[in-house]
Amino acid sequence: MKIRGGKVRVSRQLTRMASIHIHPPWHMPERLVTPENIHRNRRRFLQELGYAGSALALVPSLLAQTAAPAGEPGAKRNPAYDPKLALTPERLATTYNNYYEFSTTKDRVHKLVGPFRISPWTLWVGGLCEKPATFTMEEILRLAPLEERVYRFRCVEAWSMVVPWTGFPLAKLLEKVVPKSEARFVKFTTVLRPEEMPGIARLPNYPWPYTEGLRIDEAMHPLVLLATGLYGKPMPKQNGAPIRLVVPWKYGFKSIKSVVKIELVQEQPATLWESLSPQEYPFESNVDPKVSHPRWSQATERDLATGDRIPTLPYNGYGDEVAKLYARK
Repeated sequence: MKIRGGKVRVSRQLTRMASIHIHPPWHMPERLVTPENIHRNRRRFLQELGYAGSALALVPSLLAQTAAPAGEPGAKRNPAYDPKLALTPERLATTYNNYYEFSTTKDRVHKLVGPFRISPWTLWVGGLCEKPATFTMEEILRLAPLEERVYRFRCVEAWSMVVPWTGFPLAKLLEKVVPKSEARFVKFTTVLRPEEMPGIARLPNYPWPYTEGLRIDEAMHPLVLLATGLYGKPMPKQNGAPIRLVVPWKYGFKSIKSVVKIELVQEQPATLWESLSPQEYPFESNVDPKVSHPRWSQATERDLATGDRIPTLPYNGYGDEVAKLYARK
């Protein structure tokens, strides 16, 4: 039987109406559904943190490891330590890292830190002091109010950043253990976990673990920060989580990462880089544009944010505060 044009149009309209679905109010549009690849990456990220259990069980434990203990979001910027310089973009500062325990390639470090465990964490402080102690991160974060400080950061490789750190003065911690009068230096040691730090196996001739040191008067200076955060967030693993040192008037390798041990000693401690090459990385290593590295000038530095070469300042711009520590006697 032949169907005329008018009847065909009515039939098609009825077919289209039959295919229309009216969704309930709770329905989520397809455009808002998390893509499968992102969902899988999120699950992989949580697994790398070492947590177990269902997704609902993961939420409180994840929050407990990051935002809750560190408290960085509530730390206010201290105007006394703000040079009013443009900050280096966060993404750049957290993906361009020197951390040889993971890789000697700066832009690979952040890709390799996933298995590195930062919780639980303890810090032993002892040696020539009256009250040696082992602190948990929770105890450390209660020692003094956290604050944000914007510091210049100058690498010995002649590049620089401007970074907002969160933490408190190292002196607050040292005061708790009461240094003895014969303590003249402070030695710092980074955690050593070859199974989680693939760069260690690639550099078997390095004197691991990573160690650094300061004179005790340097360590007690109010500029020296024990940092637990960056850009108002808990410290990223590639930047030295969960706790690191920041000494802004010295080259960056003096600001040791992922610290597990602080020891007050009488003799100047051996440090990793000085042990490898004392001519290139001496113990003091204050930023000094007049003293060239054996392989390059230190008169200028490359601003990572702009790519411009800018003049290097004596003591990285902190001469008014620290030059007196090195005055000739």
